[in-house]
Amino acid sequence: MANFVLVHGAWHGGWCWRSVVQNLAEAGHRAHAVTLTGVGERAHLMSPAITLETHITDVTNAIQMEEMDEVVLAVHSYAGMVGTALADRLSQRLRHLVYVDAVVPEPGESWSSTHTPATRESRRVAAQASPDFSLPPPDPSVYGLSGEHYEWVKRRQTPHPGHTYDAVLNFDPQRVAGVPRTYISCTTPALGTIDASRSRAADPGFWGGAWGAGGGARLLELATGHDPMVSASAELTKYLTDCL
Repeated sequence: MANFVLVHGAWHGGWCWRSVVQNLAEAGHRAHAVTLTGVGERAHLMSPAITLETHITDVTNAIQMEEMDEVVLAVHSYAGMVGTALADRLSQRLRHLVYVDAVVPEPGESWSSTHTPATRESRRVAAQASPDFSLPPPDPSVYGLSGEHYEWVKRRQTPHPGHTYDAVLNFDPQRVAGVPRTYISCTTPALGTIDASRSRAADPGFWGGAWGAGGGARLLELATGHDPMVSASAELTKYLTDCL
């Protein structure tokens, strides 16, 4: 039995991992899908006071309260910021860090750092226009979803706390790289805001050479869109269990 902690990206909640949690449980593993403050079933806690640090604390507390060690931590999209922080601050509790089509920052960067100026501007304007400084969810078609998957995600998405967007993360790449890492790149269709992170994950020289060193990093691909826990849950589950 292994311990899996699953962290969703922006506008999602723990709900998006439902099929993966079921698959892991059927294989005899413990799987805990965290819902970050302000979204999903915790949308009633939305507040301008929520920051990246709030979400880092959410996952730290989940690992501690679930009394998990040797954790396979899977982080999706925006949550790459959270996973990087956890590998820096809680590396002794992690067995493997899996970036699922996720942001991989440089020290001192924010979630917004690798986005185009037009994307940054539109999201900042949207947050300012909202009553609680939140980012409205995009249409799920950008994740390559259609049919029942599209409708399921569209019903459940919620606005995302806006002050997480430009929050800077400082960390030690050497310490993060001490945790074995896997990057899962979702290619069909590829979400443009993740392009820079995909390129970084393919470069052993990233983080001054630390990315390809330390605990080691591997790059995998899934021929699906940005929400593989919804559109390719069986394939994603296999990639996760292959980390053991």
